[in-house]
Amino acid sequence: MKWSTRTRVSKLMAYILRHSPEEFGLKPDVEGFVPLGELLKALNTVYPDVDEEFVRNIVANDPKGRYEIKGDRIRARYGHSFPVSLNHEEDTESRFLYHGTPRRNLPSILREGLKPMKRQFVHLSTSKSEALETGRRHGRDVVLLITDADCLRRNGLRIFKAGKNVRIVKGVPPDCIILEV
Repeated sequence: MKWSTRTRVSKLMAYILRHSPEEFGLKPDVEGFVPLGELLKALNTVYPDVDEEFVRNIVANDPKGRYEIKGDRIRARYGHSFPVSLNHEEDTESRFLYHGTPRRNLPSILREGLKPMKRQFVHLSTSKSEALETGRRHGRDVVLLITDADCLRRNGLRIFKAGKNVRIVKGVPPDCIILEV
């Protein structure tokens, strides 16, 4: 697969803002924001022609709503592997959420539920197709798990709107998972 410059820059932004800001000399605040100008300097070490307009275009047109700009600061809206206070709006309306995962993960998920692993939250989707697409990044043999959102709430778990169709939750107990192959 040949990626466009836009895709490559977006992937680098995700890596920097979600996992390794310090590797690029950035220090996010408690909400994960970094100065947009500092992110541009970091991106320019790899892509010298990227400017603020290019980055703002990525943010405005990202299909999953991965990024957020407030004033002169930018952050990833979800997916962090370091502690971040996200302060997202709670989703109290969704009834079912979806998670695509490789079939090889199924036995442990059905036994232990969905865990955030190296992230702060489990990522779920309001869209079946997006969940399957996300699962396929880890291989073709993917299963779709359906989460009963009301079950999560009965278990004291809060669901947050992190992107356009992305929802995040601290974990999904096995009894809240409905299997769909």
